[in-house]
Amino acid sequence: MRIDHRVVTSAEPSPDAARLRDPRHLPFVVGALALVTLGAFENRATLAILPTVADHLDGLDLFGAAAAAPLVASVIAMVVAGQWCDRRGPAPALLGGAALFAAAQLAMAAAPTIGVFVVGRLTAGVGEAFLDIALTVMIARMLPAALRPAMFGAMATAWVVPSLIGPPLAGAVAEHLGWRAVFAGAIVLMAPAMLCLAPSVRRLRDSAPDRAGASGSTEGSTEGSSSARARHRAAIGSAVLVTLGLAVLAVGGPAAAGDTFRSAGVLALVVGTALVVVGIRRVLPSGTLRAARGLPATVALRGTQAAAFAGAGSFIPLMLTQVHGLRPAVAGLSLTITGLFWAAGSQLNGTRLVQRRTTTVGRMRLSLGLIATGIVGPVLLALDVIPVWCGLAVWALAGTGMGIGSPTLANHVLTLAPTEAQGRMSSAAMLSATVAQSVYVALAGAVLAGGTDPAPRLALVLAVAAVLAALSAALAPRLAPPVSRRRLPNLARR
Repeated sequence: MRIDHRVVTSAEPSPDAARLRDPRHLPFVVGALALVTLGAFENRATLAILPTVADHLDGLDLFGAAAAAPLVASVIAMVVAGQWCDRRGPAPALLGGAALFAAAQLAMAAAPTIGVFVVGRLTAGVGEAFLDIALTVMIARMLPAALRPAMFGAMATAWVVPSLIGPPLAGAVAEHLGWRAVFAGAIVLMAPAMLCLAPSVRRLRDSAPDRAGASGSTEGSTEGSSSARARHRAAIGSAVLVTLGLAVLAVGGPAAAGDTFRSAGVLALVVGTALVVVGIRRVLPSGTLRAARGLPATVALRGTQAAAFAGAGSFIPLMLTQVHGLRPAVAGLSLTITGLFWAAGSQLNGTRLVQRRTTTVGRMRLSLGLIATGIVGPVLLALDVIPVWCGLAVWALAGTGMGIGSPTLANHVLTLAPTEAQGRMSSAAMLSATVAQSVYVALAGAVLAGGTDPAPRLALVLAVAAVLAALSAALAPRLAPPVSRRRLPNLARR
């Protein structure tokens, strides 16, 4: 694949260029957006009724496990899905993810105990990871490059309605029909989405090469297959290390801030961070941790962007309740603002005018600048020096910046990655975001857990997130691939 050594800009569509609404693209677009919307509803609805489920199944002691299960499962599943998509194409991963997601909803709907429900949540995390990676690769295979930004913008918008009405709707269903009906309904809604995607799946399966055995001689094929299996096992083992590291961080953070188990908590933070760093190096492109030009820098920025944004957004409701004494329903407005302005930024980023007049580097500088500026609002709110409405208005800038930057990086990964590595590179980018924000939130939680006055600690956590976004903006020029080396970064050599 030929890549211009200058910063990759989006393809400039001709006046008669295709649109997402064109008949040849519409079934895939509708099916993909339906799956994204369904996943968003399931995510928001489950979080809303999870306390009810735990209480009904006498499983409050496993409430935390049920809440964290999808994230734990998704780390390993993303690695598996990326390699599966590269070996067999995205169609098998999509079908497998849909089957697992449906099975998970059935298990949760019929769960007799909280243990079975947690297993269902784990299965749902695997299914959702498979669907996320498969849909991302399908966007690269099914749509022309000029339409990808608009598609990523539409996918971000698909989260808006579920974020706004998902929790109250799930609560109403749980109250009138029982909480099990929430999960049973998701199975029914998946069928039409998969029917829309059926033509795309058939096309992909008919055109997918068998890469597992595509290496020339029999001896070379055997050696190549053995090497691929070894890399596959090593990647999964590394993902397991990352998962263990995140679990240790989640436990060690609060303990490190306490008095009883402070030493053990600090040790857990050190061990957890070490496990994450050692594991993540084997599943990210070579050079990611030093933001080497091209794909490594793209994957690195995906992580720092997510850490800065989620590191701030995760603690804004807490800050509004603890510092300003707002009710949870009012404090939750920050999440609504995030969703609305994220979608607005994604729609703006997907317009042809923006894609023609701007570059990838320019959009990422703007994105990270808006995120850094937007976080200043919550910092000042934590210090109680501006009104709540003013702080949330400034935070809207961060949502807009994330809406611009997230699809820009997702599309840039597909642009730089060779076709045979789009699955692994997409999963690496998603994994970078997931792990970075999880580590930041865990370490920030340790900072917040100690002391009696939360305001200065919240201000510190938010300020560090703003600084991280500002520093990340300086890395934006490294998104351009190197002039002399345009090969895919080695995933194994560090």
